Amino acid sequence: MGQAFSRRTALAAGAAVTAGLAVPGVARAGQSGSVRFTLDAETLDGGEQVTAVTLRTGPVDPASLTPGMFSVHAKATSPIGTGGQDIGYDLDRPVTAARLDHRGDVVLELSHAEGQPGGSTLGYLEGRGRNVRLDLVYTITQNAPVRLRHGRPVTFPSFTQGGLRNPEADAFTYHTSRSGMKYRLYSPASHHGERPLIVWLHGGGEGASLPDGYYDNETTLRANRGALGFATREAQSIFGGAYVVVPQSTSAWMDDGPRFAPLIHEIIREVLRTRPADAGRVLVAGCSNGGYMSLKMTTVYPETFAASVPICGVVAAREPGGPPLLPDAELAAISTPTWLVTSRDDDTVDPEANTVHAHELIPRSRLTLYDEVVWNGHRFPGHWSWIYVARNDPSSGGTHVWPWMARRGRASREPK
Repeated sequence: MGQAFSRRTALAAGAAVTAGLAVPGVARAGQSGSVRFTLDAETLDGGEQVTAVTLRTGPVDPASLTPGMFSVHAKATSPIGTGGQDIGYDLDRPVTAARLDHRGDVVLELSHAEGQPGGSTLGYLEGRGRNVRLDLVYTITQNAPVRLRHGRPVTFPSFTQGGLRNPEADAFTYHTSRSGMKYRLYSPASHHGERPLIVWLHGGGEGASLPDGYYDNETTLRANRGALGFATREAQSIFGGAYVVVPQSTSAWMDDGPRFAPLIHEIIREVLRTRPADAGRVLVAGCSNGGYMSLKMTTVYPETFAASVPICGVVAAREPGGPPLLPDAELAAISTPTWLVTSRDDDTVDPEANTVHAHELIPRSRLTLYDEVVWNGHRFPGHWSWIYVARNDPSSGGTHVWPWMARRGRASREPK
């Protein structure tokens, strides 16, 4: 991945602010007496955004803090060539509140919302069909002194950017399989007894871009909440604690499903060997490209999975007149309990030719067909129906999708 150099100094109320070498998501600099700060991020449904900045100031008087006391500027650039596409930004981030955290450090809350530009940690390269983590350089300007707990006013000499912190994404550990496929793994807080293993297969925009040397093993947790939903307290309670494994494709699953299937299966076997996960309760879910791959996995390894939740997946031909990605005979032979999800207004993957068609062929499958994708009053593109699965929203016969998954189980307890 490429590196960008940027050095900027801002002077206000005697405070100098410096940011140096930029690597994906982090800018590093070193200066005596400098206050280090972290970028605090959250993965929204529309992608990860930096929502706050935490200044490692030590205890200050909370009564002395105001939102206007500090200014925040953000610059984002692509780590790889964009072919002329502008996916970055260079702007001021409005500070909406200033408070202290439990350590007494200053937290600057930043304006953010679904679809709001300027806070994203990702950029989408249309020519490659990929999200990439942006190189972020944040500049802090102190506009007025703050008071320490003993009452002395202070203007900090400078601010040095540290890392990007997203507690949900950071809870997944980093791994590489023997064959070289990268994956992230969430482990439940309790390890007593064997736990279910949930396999999340990402969409097409979250794979690697190997020609650019870009294979980050992080975009899968930052582009949407598909995998993170299963690691929430609510989901973990329903599943009784579950492992969540998130392989990252070296391109896109649909590019070569038959080749990727055994690589994913190798990761599943690796987790089953090294963790107290239940081989009889391996569950697979995925969106878009990953929806296709969820179905493909159950056709190649019918004895491995206790349940499958393909979301807005592709089964039809990719090109007019071409062969279907999943022939009707393969769909009709699926024996894994399957719950399909899509939205009628999906203009990326035709819901009738793909999800509805698969439902008509897969024996005893369930289908949740939404009219549109709306959550918390915000309307998303119709293709983004994974938002509902990440919230345990799909229901059928009085049962929601997470409890339905949690109750599935294979008789065999050996990895197939």
